[in-house]
Amino acid sequence: MSAAQPPVNHPEIRRLVPVLAPGHTYESVTEKISGVVLTRPLGLGWLAGFALAFSLLMMLTVAVAWLIAKGVGIWGINIPIGWGFAIVNFVWWIGIGHAGTLISAILFLLNQKWRTSINRFAEAMTLFAVACAGLFPLIHTGRPWMAYYMFPYPSTMGIWPQFRSPLIWDVFAVSTYGTVSLLFWFVGLIPDLATLRDRAPHQWQRMIFGALAMGWRGSARHWHRYQSAYMLLAGLATPLVLSVHTVVSFDFSVAIVPGWHTTIFPPYFVAGAIYSGFAMVLTIAIPLRAAYGLQDFITMRHLENMAKVMLATGLIVAYGYFFEWFLAGYSGNKFDMFLVQQRFHGPYSPYYFALILCNILTPQLLWIQKVRRNIPALFVMSLIINTGMWLERFVIVVISLTRDFMPSAWGRYSATVWDYATFVGTLGLFTTLLFLFARALPAIAMAEMRELVAHQTEEHE
Repeated sequence: MSAAQPPVNHPEIRRLVPVLAPGHTYESVTEKISGVVLTRPLGLGWLAGFALAFSLLMMLTVAVAWLIAKGVGIWGINIPIGWGFAIVNFVWWIGIGHAGTLISAILFLLNQKWRTSINRFAEAMTLFAVACAGLFPLIHTGRPWMAYYMFPYPSTMGIWPQFRSPLIWDVFAVSTYGTVSLLFWFVGLIPDLATLRDRAPHQWQRMIFGALAMGWRGSARHWHRYQSAYMLLAGLATPLVLSVHTVVSFDFSVAIVPGWHTTIFPPYFVAGAIYSGFAMVLTIAIPLRAAYGLQDFITMRHLENMAKVMLATGLIVAYGYFFEWFLAGYSGNKFDMFLVQQRFHGPYSPYYFALILCNILTPQLLWIQKVRRNIPALFVMSLIINTGMWLERFVIVVISLTRDFMPSAWGRYSATVWDYATFVGTLGLFTTLLFLFARALPAIAMAEMRELVAHQTEEHE
C-alpha cells in the first residue's frame, strides 16, 4: 500500500457516503488520477488549448506594459466615470473564486462527500481567480510600483495606509483570502504529492514531488496531524466566504452614489459570487471530465448538485434585483427612482435587459430535471450565467456613475481596446494556469477518493 493511502479502518471512512461510480479499487483510483500527471502524453488538444491561452496571456502582458508606460488614460475612464472595467473585472474575478472556498470549507464541515470529486480543481480555480483579481487593484491605481504603500509595513517615516480607503480594505480582504486558500489547497495536496512521489518514473519528478510532500509517509501520526490541520483551515476559510465579498461590496455601499448606498449589497454580492463561482466550476468540470475520461469520478450527481446550488443562489440574486426596485420606490428617493428608470430606459438599458435574461430568466430552466442532467445544456448555462454576472457588475459600476445627482456631472463610458485586452488577457492567465495545473498536479483528490472506495468495499462485503 502506498504511503499516502489511508488505512482501511480509518475512523473517517464509516461516515462517508459513496458518491463515485462502483467497481473501483484503491489501485484503479490511483492509476486513473495519477496517470494524467505521470504517464499520459500531451495531446494535440491540450497543446492547442494551451497555445491559445498563452497567447491571450501575452496580450495581457502587452496591455499592462502599455498601461505602465502611458498611464490609465489609455482606458475609457473619465470624469465622472473613474471606475470602469478594472473594478468590474476585479469584483467579477473575486466572485469566481468563491465556489472553491465554499466547496472546500463549508461542504467539508457539513460532511457533504459529493464535494470530494470537485474540491481540488475548485480550490485551484479559487487561487487562479484571486491572482487575476489581485492584478486590478494594482494596475488601476496607475502606479503599481508603489503598491507596497498599501501594506502596513514598518515605516521609519511613520507613513501608514489610509484605513478609511476601500482600496485598503480590498488589499487586506484579498490577501487574507488568497493566503488561507493557498494553505488549504496545499495541505489537501500533501498525501497526493506523496503518491506521485512513490509512483513517479523519473528521478527529477521524485525529487520535486518528494520535496513538496514534506516527508509524508502515511503513518497514523501523519494522518492525525493532517486531519487536524485540514479541519482548522476549513474553519478559518469558512468566514472568508462571507467576509471577502462583503468587504468588496462595502467599496460601493459606503458611497452616497445612487444605486450603491444600500444595506442589501453584502448578502447580494455574496450570493452573486457563489452563483458565478459554481457556474465557473461547471465550465471547468465538464471539459475536464470529458478530456481525461473522469466520468466515474465527476458523475452526473455532482453536476446536478452544482446546478441546484446555482438555481438556489440565482433565486437569491433575483430577489436582490427585485428588492432594489422595491427600495427605490419605497424610499421615495428621487435619485434612486431615477436610477431604476435609467436602467430600463437609459443609454445602457440593453446591458440591463441582457443581465435579466442571463441571471434570472434563463436559469429558471434548471427547475427541469432533464435540463439539469443535460451536459451540453449545463455547459451553455454556466457560460450564460458568468456572462450575466459580469454584466451585473458593469451595470452597478457604470450606470450609477454616468447618471449622478446633477445633470451637469453626467457622462458616458465606452471601453477602449486596452480595456478589452486587459480583461481578455486575464482570461488567458486564468486558463493558462488551469492547463498547467491539470497536467502537473492531480485534479481530483486521490486520498479522499480512496476513502470512498474503502467505504464502498466494506458496504458490499
